[in-house]
Amino acid sequence: MGTEPVSAFVGIRAATPEDVPLIRQLITELADYERLADAAVATDTDLLAQLFGPHPAAEVLIGEVDGEAAGFALFFHNFSTFLGKRGLYLEDIYVRPQHRGCGLGKHLMAMLARIAVQRGCGRFEWSVLDWNTDAIGFYRRIGAVGMDAWTVQRLQGDALHALAARDEL
Repeated sequence: MGTEPVSAFVGIRAATPEDVPLIRQLITELADYERLADAAVATDTDLLAQLFGPHPAAEVLIGEVDGEAAGFALFFHNFSTFLGKRGLYLEDIYVRPQHRGCGLGKHLMAMLARIAVQRGCGRFEWSVLDWNTDAIGFYRRIGAVGMDAWTVQRLQGDALHALAARDEL
């Protein structure tokens, strides 16, 4: 007697303030996966204020498999001066290892694309670590194109504060 594959029920929902501890846990798991555990310093208080305060900085989708939290996507809007439209920027997407391969990542990306289209966004963008070949392969399979001519630049910590403190014009 052979066993038939069991199909999982995949669902996606908008996060609520009650999800903040779950969101922080998923961020911690993502940071561990990306080898950046020391960089993940957000607290529940930070996330509650920034995601659900009077002026939310970002939105979160929770992905579930058979009713169990299995991943998340955190996104916000940016703006393209060339297009004259806002865009949707995916800051983080993560699917727990035990739930990979069931289609949750593809469902999350499709939902984000639908949100971008419904909101009149001119594009949907994100960054990926160059060593993460599994993710890059996944993104290519869903039709994403790498922006190889662009390099991300970042100011943070002391450098950010030093530039902000400069008086000369």
